[in-house]
Amino acid sequence: MKAMLAAIIAFLLIFSVSAQAEAYPSKEDAGNPVAHIVTSMGEIYAELYPQAAPQTVQNFIELSRTGFYEGLEFHQVVVGSMIRGGDPTGTGSGGPGYTFADEINASALGLDQESVVQEGYLPHPALGIGSQADFQQQILIPLIQSMGILTQHELELREHEVEQQLMALSLKEAYENLGYSYRDDLPSRHPVAGSLAMANSGPDSNGSQFVITLEDAPWLAGKHTVFGQVLLGMEVVERICQVSVDIEMRPRLPVIIENIEIVDDLPPEPEEEPEA
Repeated sequence: MKAMLAAIIAFLLIFSVSAQAEAYPSKEDAGNPVAHIVTSMGEIYAELYPQAAPQTVQNFIELSRTGFYEGLEFHQVVVGSMIRGGDPTGTGSGGPGYTFADEINASALGLDQESVVQEGYLPHPALGIGSQADFQQQILIPLIQSMGILTQHELELREHEVEQQLMALSLKEAYENLGYSYRDDLPSRHPVAGSLAMANSGPDSNGSQFVITLEDAPWLAGKHTVFGQVLLGMEVVERICQVSVDIEMRPRLPVIIENIEIVDDLPPEPEEEPEA
């Protein structure tokens, strides 16, 4: 009886381990290219999404194939959250010498259904607003300007209208007031754990800088084009996200992008070693 019970327990343990084993990933679309990102801390494979962001993907591929990224650092690490690279100056303000437009469908991301003012009169958490001054600068003043209000007297006359507009304001409309424009023809992706997204300094200011997220990042939605997804190497992203950084979030020991190669597919699944 004891032997049978031990056998059943052993079987259940084996079944549990095998059930928890992760399946080897595969691309969402067989025709999508893959970015093989070789870093000083390991290798990352990410599927690129040309359907969602055609110009962004083409730009990333061209820069990769010309060797633009070779030797550049991940110059910013938000510990436990994301890594940022692709700046030839390493300062966070450099790029390839040109900029191009965002490729985002805000409605596909549901931003037209998300209200700026939440229950309890709190700003939507995706806005990242930490003070009343931030709210005025990012939301209220752009809204007033979009309504064509130019003087304090006119503001006082239309105060009730402003309040109504504010309570009805969606994230999409708030971002449009800041200068962002959107396309309805793109199947845009949410910024989730493992997303590749463009880093920028505002609307239509994309160049060469990109981020890789370790966690879901809804605050990027609507402002940063998502153009790829890590399929292999999230443990590398996690290791980089744990490095020691200085007050400017720069790694104390450089983390280098050694090369980015554009390939057709993921490497083959490693064969299991036979049991001894």
